[in-house]
Amino acid sequence: MVAFSESAITVDKDGQSAVSENATFGISDFYRAQVGSNRQINGEYYGYIFYIGDDPDRFCCVYANLESDSPYAVLYIPPEAVGVGVRPEDDSAVSELKQLMHELDLHSASGGNTPEVDDVTYYVTSEKTFTVGEAVYTFAAELEDGDYYVTLLGADGTDITSPSHPNHVKIGYCSYGAIKYKGDISVTGKATGMAALLEFLQEMDYSPLFVTLRTTLTAIVIIFILGLLAAWWILRLPRKAHNFFDTLFTIPMVLPPTVCGFLLLLALGKNTSFGQFFIDIGFPLVFSWPATVIAAVVVAFPLMYRNVLGAFEGLDSNMLDAARTLGWSEFRIFKKLMLPLSWSSIAAGTVLAFARALGEFGATLFLAGTYAGITETIPIAIYTEWMNGNSNVAIFWTIVIIIFSFIVIFFINWWTTRATKYRVKEDTDK
Repeated sequence: MVAFSESAITVDKDGQSAVSENATFGISDFYRAQVGSNRQINGEYYGYIFYIGDDPDRFCCVYANLESDSPYAVLYIPPEAVGVGVRPEDDSAVSELKQLMHELDLHSASGGNTPEVDDVTYYVTSEKTFTVGEAVYTFAAELEDGDYYVTLLGADGTDITSPSHPNHVKIGYCSYGAIKYKGDISVTGKATGMAALLEFLQEMDYSPLFVTLRTTLTAIVIIFILGLLAAWWILRLPRKAHNFFDTLFTIPMVLPPTVCGFLLLLALGKNTSFGQFFIDIGFPLVFSWPATVIAAVVVAFPLMYRNVLGAFEGLDSNMLDAARTLGWSEFRIFKKLMLPLSWSSIAAGTVLAFARALGEFGATLFLAGTYAGITETIPIAIYTEWMNGNSNVAIFWTIVIIIFSFIVIFFINWWTTRATKYRVKEDTDK
């Protein structure tokens, strides 16, 4: 077997091409299909199938039973590959091809299982039909006009990928691409160091940041107004009504965000007359940008409300009553006394609510979905990028959220210290 060093193989930055210093050929137009399908085509059943496009002259490698003690792969080398120096009987060329495929597989795995070359038994063939035990593989099968597939069927014509089949084969994935002369393949290796960082930042999609800021800033304005009004209003209610509405306003803080999102989806979706009304006028409240604002307002509102209510309840009631005896209206008392005396708590509640809205995930995912540039906020982007195997992008957005959170906490500490010093100075002056 040919020995390879990591530096011997260069993988193009898009992950679709690779060449090696030890090979006269390379791979282009590479693709890794994580899953196939098990369906009929034009009324006929062909078994488990992978679509490989409109070119029948692609190499194909199907990996099977990867989680068992006997993992194997069937590598189909089309006859056309002989012209560029790849023959099934040429162990050296086949070894080079395996290693090139492995490096491209690692690039495209998205977290999927990619076994080492030496851990898999390879069956190499140029025949379009190849049998491993009771499993019959067919390569470059034209099942539709101009569309080619790889198929897997049991020798008896049944679905051998079914867990109930006595000779069950569990398919891992299928990799395929074109084998070409190395000189015919243009490969741009990945940048390193500062160049890699600059390239990463230039290619980043910053729409989650803009969606997040737009959503959070809009939500915090609504939360600020509603929080002040709700806290002021609830103080004027009888005790029983006070307890009921206080619980109602606070409950989103203790419910899981996914539950809040699910309830909002039920309330604002097309199954209710309220939600259907907005759909009919062309302003749907679900799976749209307004849904991100609604989700952020609902989950972050209790933080603002509780801070403001606590500050209002801590005010000297005798002072407020004295203002009433002087003929002050309730609005003037609210504006001239309650707001200025409670401002530090109001500011802290605003900042905390902003931070909570900034990091909202569960309710937003349920109510708004994941539409890039529209509803995909930073927390949702972290989740989707990680699930898609783009860990670097997920880490970038995680760092952004951490920085925002640090700034929020630092601001709260600074504001608290400043307010405390101000009050101490006032008491000293008196």
